[in-house]
Amino acid sequence: MEDSLAGKLVLITGSSKGIGFACAKEFLAHGCRVVLTGRSAEALADASNRLGAGATIETAACDLAVAADRTALAARFPDVDILVNNAGSIPGGDLFTLDLEQWQASWQLKMFGYIHLTQLYLRLMKDRTTGVIVNIIGDSGRAPSWNYICGSTANAGLIAFTEAVGAKSVDWNVRVFGINPTQTATDRLIRVAKSRAQSQFGDEARWTEFVSGTPFNRLCEADEVARLVTALSSPQISYLSGTVIDYDGGRIHRR
Repeated sequence: MEDSLAGKLVLITGSSKGIGFACAKEFLAHGCRVVLTGRSAEALADASNRLGAGATIETAACDLAVAADRTALAARFPDVDILVNNAGSIPGGDLFTLDLEQWQASWQLKMFGYIHLTQLYLRLMKDRTTGVIVNIIGDSGRAPSWNYICGSTANAGLIAFTEAVGAKSVDWNVRVFGINPTQTATDRLIRVAKSRAQSQFGDEARWTEFVSGTPFNRLCEADEVARLVTALSSPQISYLSGTVIDYDGGRIHRR
């Protein structure tokens, strides 16, 4: 049976590592063409080599915290079938630990990056009356934390944004939905956990305390998130929009 995703053009932000890289690998396995984005051309080249899919991969080195780069990306790749908003790097810390400049800088990439790229690509998809936008958000939007307040606030806003946009986009046959992964085994998880430990305990070495007691006694794997992204992006799940799915093993209800 022919794969329903085969031949689709998928643009994944922040895809040189972590969940973004795992999504690229999974979409390629379904016969998609993939655009990898990130700040470092070298990191993107390395990711492309590791994926080993040859001509089915293109790379775009850009800073998605900059509005002009986001606009240029959409102009370069206007025919994207599936957009996966994944790039983000919000530091851990409480309200007094992070200054306003850190809030603004981190939100330019994740909060405004997601909003602007959705705006740009939804216009294009609306005109074609087809398309899928997936926002990889995070479970702290449902369970906000004092020592991850900047990220919790951004994620809560993106949940509301995704639900509102996805409820309207169906009028143009475009699906917009989100996924809230729980703690996932990536390099970024360790960085954020260390920041939170420094904020709460004054000792970043205690970061492991933020990843203990997880469902199934383990962290979620990036490949697991990627498999959910590809499954829900498929035309076979065509009635899903305006929804943000908590992919957390029930963790939010265990706290």
